[in-house]
Amino acid sequence: MKKNTLSAGFTLVEILIVLVIIVLLAAMALPAFQKVRTSSQDKAVLNNARLLAAAADTYFLEKGVSTVTQDNLVGPTNFVKALNPVANETYPAHYTQGVTITVSGIAGARTITYAP
Repeated sequence: MKKNTLSAGFTLVEILIVLVIIVLLAAMALPAFQKVRTSSQDKAVLNNARLLAAAADTYFLEKGVSTVTQDNLVGPTNFVKALNPVANETYPAHYTQGVTITVSGIAGARTITYAP
């Protein structure tokens, strides 16, 4: 008598089809994740700009001046304890009362302005 043996494993074609489906799903999800990442970076940078603008306004009121450097706003004993960049952005070194704050170089490509 001859036994008929069947393999219980997956064929190469079945494994390749599953891999192609996984790659396609990942390719569709990546742009959505990048959009969420960009949006969260922009919100964090805008929040930092608002914080600096509020600190500058407080400094203007206390000192009776209309211009201040970032060194007078950020530090352990100043209005803003620490400024944490989230995407290698560059904040202005000087703040003038009533002038729009422009943060540049966000992720090397974007710029955000905040009008106090």
